[in-house]
Amino acid sequence: MDLTVRAGERVAVVGASGAGKSTLLAVANGSVVPTAGRVQVLGTDPAGLTGAALRRLRARVGTVHQHLELVGPLRVVHNVNAGRLGRWSAGRAAWSLVRPQGVEEVVAALDRVGLADRVYDRTERLSGGQQQRVALARVLVQRPELVLADEPASALDPALADTALELLGELAADTGGALVVCLHDPALALRHCDRVVGLRAGRVVLDAPATELTLSALEAFYGVTR
Repeated sequence: MDLTVRAGERVAVVGASGAGKSTLLAVANGSVVPTAGRVQVLGTDPAGLTGAALRRLRARVGTVHQHLELVGPLRVVHNVNAGRLGRWSAGRAAWSLVRPQGVEEVVAALDRVGLADRVYDRTERLSGGQQQRVALARVLVQRPELVLADEPASALDPALADTALELLGELAADTGGALVVCLHDPALALRHCDRVVGLRAGRVVLDAPATELTLSALEAFYGVTR
């Protein structure tokens, strides 16, 4: 697949289950090595990096995983602070588990997602939608140059889904980077992204400005019927 995402773009990746959306993001953040072809992320090939160099790249790439990748028994503050581990020394990261660091910034991020009052709650006690918002707050404190999000609004009601996409778009704009977000909701893709890329069986079969697409056309691509 040939795909280039430039700084400043907000790209929605759409397609049916199994089309390759999650795999695309995993290749972009260096957690999956491609079996063929060549990948450049922020000017670097993740497959050629190991150890500290790979950690530095991942610190520049923020990912909201579909399965969130939160540690349930830990308090919310620790899961949000995980977004900063790539910039912290091992000693500071360990000390933060005892005495949380940067709490003011964590609270500010949680406030943006409506969870400022849950900073010291155990994460596993939150609802699925609340945990999804914790994952969003984690990326907000990370402030990455590239934001990758895999179905970041799947457990949210429509109003919170719009808020989540707005926050991710603002974050990418603030850092001068790009947003690549996998979505199953065609309307969200058209409202919050300026470009839509459609995958089918791991191949790009659609790549167009959002302004040139209609909701009915995207629904047809998904196979949505009314």
